[in-house]
Formats: sequence, C-alpha cells, structure tokens
Amino acid sequence: MPRSPAKSLTFIDAFAGCGGLSLGLMQAGLTGRFAIEHDKFAFGTLKANLLAERTPYNYVWPRWLPKEPIGIVELLTNYRARLEELSGSVDILVGGPPCQGFSSAGRRQHDDPRNQLFESYLNLVDIIKPKAVLIENVRGFTLDFSDGDEIKNFSQALRARLSDAYTTHEQLLDLSIFGVPQARTRYFVLAFRAELNVSDPFAHLQNRLPSFLRSLRLNAPVSSGSAISDLEIGRAGRQPSTESKGFEETRYAGPLTHYQKLMNAGCNAPTNLRLARHTESIVSRFKEIIELSHAAGRLNISIGAEMRARFGIKKMALRVLDPDRPSPTITSMPDDLLHYSEPRTLTVRENARLQSFPDWYTFQGKYTSGGHLRKQEVPRFTQVANAVPPLAARAIGETLADLLRGDDEMSRSKIDSRLHSIKQRTEVSAQP
Repeated sequence: MPRSPAKSLTFIDAFAGCGGLSLGLMQAGLTGRFAIEHDKFAFGTLKANLLAERTPYNYVWPRWLPKEPIGIVELLTNYRARLEELSGSVDILVGGPPCQGFSSAGRRQHDDPRNQLFESYLNLVDIIKPKAVLIENVRGFTLDFSDGDEIKNFSQALRARLSDAYTTHEQLLDLSIFGVPQARTRYFVLAFRAELNVSDPFAHLQNRLPSFLRSLRLNAPVSSGSAISDLEIGRAGRQPSTESKGFEETRYAGPLTHYQKLMNAGCNAPTNLRLARHTESIVSRFKEIIELSHAAGRLNISIGAEMRARFGIKKMALRVLDPDRPSPTITSMPDDLLHYSEPRTLTVRENARLQSFPDWYTFQGKYTSGGHLRKQEVPRFTQVANAVPPLAARAIGETLADLLRGDDEMSRSKIDSRLHSIKQRTEVSAQP
C-alpha cells in the first residue's frame, strides 16, 4: 500500500531563548507549535524572526496562547487545561533549562532557582506526553553538586524521572562536528517513548552526519576566519550605526567563503554590526595582546599570567581568536574574546555567525546589561551565547524525524502484515 505524504512532525520549545533550537528544527522540516520564553528581549528576537510575516520560518501558534513572554511556571498554572488537551498530539518537546547554575564558568550553586526550572520542564513532559524529549544543557549538568552530606546530580535525577515512560540516551557533543565554527561541547538527552524501541539515536546521528554536511556542502570543522572574515572593518570600512546613536558599525560588502554564503543567503544587509566604543589606550593594548598571542602561539586560550600582569588585566577569560580553527565557546561577556587581527571585541553579528545563525536573523533588545540587571535581563550578546546553534539543532532535528517516521513506517508495516494474515485466514476458512 503506498504511503501518503509524510506529515510534518510537531514540537514545542520550552526555555526557547532567542530561538536557535526552534530555528534549526524548522530548517529540518519540523513544525513548531509554540515557544515558552519569559525574557522580553529574547522573546522579542523570537517574535521578530519566527512569528512575523515574510520570514522564512514560523510557528503555528495556538489562538489560546498570547504571543508574549511567559515563564514555564506561569504557563503550567494558567493554561494547564489547554496543555492537557495537547496530550499525546505533540511529537517532540524540546528545551534547555537555563544553564548558568550548572555551568563550570559560573558559581555552580545547586539551589540556584534557575536549576529548579528543569523540574517544571519534566512536569510539562508528564502533561504533554510527547513521543520524544530533547534536552540540551552545559557539561556541568552531568556533574555532582555537593549539598552538605548530600550529593545532587541533575542528569541522574532527569534519567530517573523519565525512566517509567521513556528510554533515555545521553551524550556530550562537540558541536563543531556539525559545521558550527565553534568548539562548543554540550550535554544532550534524547528520550523516546519506550514502546517506540529506539535503540541508539546518537549512533544514528553520527551515521547520517556525512550526508548532512554534504547536503550543505560543508567541510567540518569550519574555522572562525571562514565564518567572519567578510565582517572585518579592514575589508569595507565602517559607518555610523543605523540603530545606535553615537556608535559605528561595520560596512558590509558581501560574503567570501562558502560558509558565509550559506549564512548570508536571502539577506543583502546583515544587522547587529555595531562596534564597541574602545578608547585609544584600549585599542593600543588590544593590538599588542593580539600580536603577542600570535607570536606565542597562544590563540583560543586565555592569555597567561605574565601578560595579564604586564597589562594590568584581572580578567581571567580573555582570549584572542584563532582564525584557522573553530572559535572557543562564545560567552555572554562581549569582552571575553578579541578579534584575531583587529584590535577590538566581536560584534553581535560575528558571535551569531560563530553560532551558525543566518544573517537574516535579527536580534532585539539591549546589547548588554550590567550590575544586578545581568541576572534579570537577556540582552543580545547573552541571547546569542545561550542559544543552541541552529546548524546543530538542524542535524538533530533531521535525526529525530528519521527515527520517528521510521517508527511510523514500522507500525504501518506491522499493520499491513497483520491485515494480510487476517485476509489469508479468512480466505482459507471460506473455502469449501
């Protein structure tokens, strides 16, 4: 019996941030039902790109849910009945609970309120009952927290909570294998309803990786120079910022490499090219640090104690980008990483390129936040840093589609076989 055209698989994105995971899944052919994001700046970015007219990808947003920021606790409280109506009808629930409390780059507090949000995510799993669950987080999610005499491990708690209904698989992945020009290791959980009998989704992901890269004509790893060389000031100069009074931005003259052409497709004029306002003394210092780092072969890693002392720098994480290798992990602090040849920090667009966001994807809200607001707001640099790189999300989305549609195919085969068997028995019994 011929199959009808494959129906698009659906997903809900919890802790959606600025939409990197959703975008990648949509690029893989999946349909987003809605997203959950409480920060107004991050949701503003999500809305501008995935909820606006004349954008390449859009959610199929339900009428009952306002298109505005909302937290997962508020959603569970105010819309529980609506969520229960979705039970069993959504294919995939995805999301990465806020990672700052787990990250080894932070203070790693087990009782950080943001860590507790993963419990709300699991409550949403219980209500929605999706076929598959995707969770992304930092490596620190897998490490033990010491709470007095008690050891807490969130990845173990996660597996235990899902074990009754789901078969869970987990793996640390360096996302540069997907063509993301960034050496970014993240923890992924892929869980499938036990009755689907999915054995090892990460093996499937690895097996289809060559064809994924071929489909995009990418050779991994992609270097940071290949990703952002067209965004250099030295190529096309600078001009007054089109969106921030008193700032300048890079002029854009078009892509140079295949990766840049892939990111720039459908976009004549990238946004978020605003340059930082460095003083002459800072520019001079950055220039010397870049030269010394190249000479010492110390790129992509923090500058040494001797150089910090020489320049009176207290920051431990300052690094100079290596143009010939993928970037180190992008952080929410815009002054953590210096350009490989120009004495400056990177722009939001350069960070977005290193995260594999296409150039048409625009970022909204403040550029940075300081002081106490850093814990309350998600400005542009933080949005980009916290996102799941769309290229990685696309590869994982295509794998999920393979596995879930494969199950549909298997189920159809079993049904057809059973019907054939019944028909044979009926014909035999009907014979005289």
